Amino acid sequence: MRMRALITAGLVGLSVLATQAAASGQSAVDPLGEKQWGLAQLRAPEAWATSTGAGQVIAVVDTGVDLGHPDLAPKLVPGATFAGCGDRPAPCGNGDWRGVDGVGQPTDVHGTHVAGIAAAVAGNGIGIAGVAPDARIMPIKALENGSGSFADIGAGVRYAADHGANVVNLSLGAQPGTQLLTLLGLANETKDAIAYAREKGVVVVASAGNETAPLCDTPAWESGALCVAATDADELHSTYSNLALKLDTRAVSAPGGKSKQGCDADIWSTVPRGAGSSKCGQADYDSFAGTSMAAPQVAGVAALLGAQGRDADGIEKALMTTARTPLVGLRGVFNPVYGYGVVDAAAAVQQPL
Repeated sequence: MRMRALITAGLVGLSVLATQAAASGQSAVDPLGEKQWGLAQLRAPEAWATSTGAGQVIAVVDTGVDLGHPDLAPKLVPGATFAGCGDRPAPCGNGDWRGVDGVGQPTDVHGTHVAGIAAAVAGNGIGIAGVAPDARIMPIKALENGSGSFADIGAGVRYAADHGANVVNLSLGAQPGTQLLTLLGLANETKDAIAYAREKGVVVVASAGNETAPLCDTPAWESGALCVAATDADELHSTYSNLALKLDTRAVSAPGGKSKQGCDADIWSTVPRGAGSSKCGQADYDSFAGTSMAAPQVAGVAALLGAQGRDADGIEKALMTTARTPLVGLRGVFNPVYGYGVVDAAAAVQQPL
């Protein structure tokens, strides 16, 4: 059984935020910050006065990362490659998006985009700001050409847990209905790896899925993972996003974009150098939509909370109890559309330890 990255490369109205990194002692404006409406929806800049994620490591288990991207390179810790190893023992590489064959597949820009959302450098005068601008990134390539096996993904999660990751981001998922396989014990590698990471105190954040289905896809479905559904710039549940339903109800929502309504209605982030689409007009950045983009928003907030000394249980509690349900204004109340609500970084970092 294989999983694929949850890519909905929609190009989607504009919400403005000028992003600066004063909290990190930096002052240069990130040029694409005015397009990062997701940071405003999360209230991340308000949280940076309290925490910027310093000392935390976010493992991006995905298609790998462009290790030389200027908005990411200063943030990287050693990573690993598990996909495409062939007869070689895994890990067989350093997490570079190009893989062991040295070829960067078009779909494999995904991991670089996810990494930037979580923790791109802020205030350096280029590109964007990450949700946790002082957290580090561990690049783990468990997908090749946009897909990978339960075994490779599970191995990537275990590697992250054993090598210092505080948060694991899984912007990937299997088709709806695959939850039955893990419930029956027929595809346990990723499920067991998530349980292993959680036992080691690692927060695991995973995408709900992009099939407009009622349940979170696996691995977001699994016990120990926090499922993340997507919202648009108006804080409405994104039409492509799965609902935030899973057995243990551990689910929230975060900005993922609208899709198909222009670049600025989606989520801007880093892509491998030179891989940006002509449609959005940036060489090293691009705008995608999907629950893949929502999950690293939450992973970034988890890093902000971890930097305050919270353990995994405390991080999840702060995320869920302070999340807000749009329109009605409730906080920390579960519903099947938004889970416990849209994550609110500013409220979460003020939650008592």
